[in-house]
Amino acid sequence: MSPTQEQLTALGGVFLAAVLVDKIAKTGQVTEASLTCMLGSLLIIDPKDTLEVYGGDDLYLREGYRALIGALERDPSTLQREPLRYALSMLGLERQLAKRGDMLEVIGKRLPQIQSQVEHFGPAHENVIAACGALYQDTLSTLRQRIQVHGDMRNLQQPSNASKIRALLLAGIRSARLWRQLGGHRWQLVISRRKLLKELYPLMRSS
Repeated sequence: MSPTQEQLTALGGVFLAAVLVDKIAKTGQVTEASLTCMLGSLLIIDPKDTLEVYGGDDLYLREGYRALIGALERDPSTLQREPLRYALSMLGLERQLAKRGDMLEVIGKRLPQIQSQVEHFGPAHENVIAACGALYQDTLSTLRQRIQVHGDMRNLQQPSNASKIRALLLAGIRSARLWRQLGGHRWQLVISRRKLLKELYPLMRSS
């Protein structure tokens, strides 16, 4: 993988989280495998490459790549507006988080506790989802910038769905952090669209 493709893998994680948040908000449903892929990404501390963060296979990142391609192509027929808005909001929140050492410390302390829950229950268990959701609520949701999620109120008002959405936002912001650590910048999405698309299409085909 090229350095740009490593970045795009992490950015695919941001967009996958955004797509899954949108699905829960609108339909109340996401696959357990996609949820596991994103929640698992929170707990990989020392990966050998970016793909390992997402389970070593970008099968589940496909939905994220698709949404990212739609955003970069700016084609109204494929643009997923809500996921794009959530993804850009997550990139913005990550920038705020980077300045908050206290908040990073809280997250750093609580993720190992969540890891022990995963070992006990499995990654997509309701206790793990609730713990990830609570961590988001105690940290990132206290920042001034908030992510407003739009959808069917019947879905949004279910506590289990609210926990999944918060857990996915936390995982998406973790991917945003990884993207930036790999050299990603928001201006790339505007200035380097063609280059990103050129590197992204082979990822889509190989996944």
